[in-house]
Amino acid sequence: MITIVTPVFNGEKFIESCLQTVIAQHCSDVEHWIIDGGSTDNTLSIVKNYADRYPHIRWISEADRGQSDAMNKGIQLAKGEILSFLNVDDYYESNVLNQVAELFKTLPEPSFVVGNCQIWNDHNQIIDINKPTKLRLLDLVVGINVNPYPCNPCAYFYHRSLHDQIGNYAIDDHHAMDLDFILRAVQVAHIKHVDQIWGNYRRIKGTKTFIAMADGSSDRRVRQLLKKYRQNLTPIEQIECLYWKLWAQFKSLYLRAIRKLFHIILNDPAR
Repeated sequence: MITIVTPVFNGEKFIESCLQTVIAQHCSDVEHWIIDGGSTDNTLSIVKNYADRYPHIRWISEADRGQSDAMNKGIQLAKGEILSFLNVDDYYESNVLNQVAELFKTLPEPSFVVGNCQIWNDHNQIIDINKPTKLRLLDLVVGINVNPYPCNPCAYFYHRSLHDQIGNYAIDDHHAMDLDFILRAVQVAHIKHVDQIWGNYRRIKGTKTFIAMADGSSDRRVRQLLKKYRQNLTPIEQIECLYWKLWAQFKSLYLRAIRKLFHIILNDPAR
């Protein structure tokens, strides 16, 4: 069974489409847990209405300590051996859950499997496609300007037993708990990247993630995590990490110099 966990608080704008995206998967062996943090809008009434008609939808509603706390509650409630998190404003591509269920039959436990993720803006435009092809710890801690990490949990799935080895989500981390989990997971799990679009992530103005990216706090937290987990590299890996960091810095300086040169040439009054 696959367990999908959706943490939500006052998400009436998107909760119905979130429920529908799992229903539209037509996966017979799935449960969808809605972990509501005590919403004061119409979120819960929408959830109850759907849960009355679709037995795979389960829910709880109680105060929590934030998103990580809600995610950990979902882990404890999960009956499926395969786990995924679907934020209320994100959605899957069609037939992803059935593909995942079949794929996991061939994989050792615990496995961590990542697909590609489309990133959308407020104008319903795709602004990027996250393709995290390199998923070793070494690859990820070099820096996001070298190798991107999985940007959203709607595009990755893993064995729930992975939490028995590495623990749950950091309850006091409200911005980078996904990355912190990934950096722990790749050290013990069988890792696989599937070069298909599995998830769709809406990067919406006014959301917690958007604000953190805009004010730089998200970037600072990511850099802190990467620095922390670099300490887990072997001496040889640390040397390789330093090489790739220097290469990325050189590449960045080189591209900036080229752009500046072209700007000078194009704006030369003598031409």
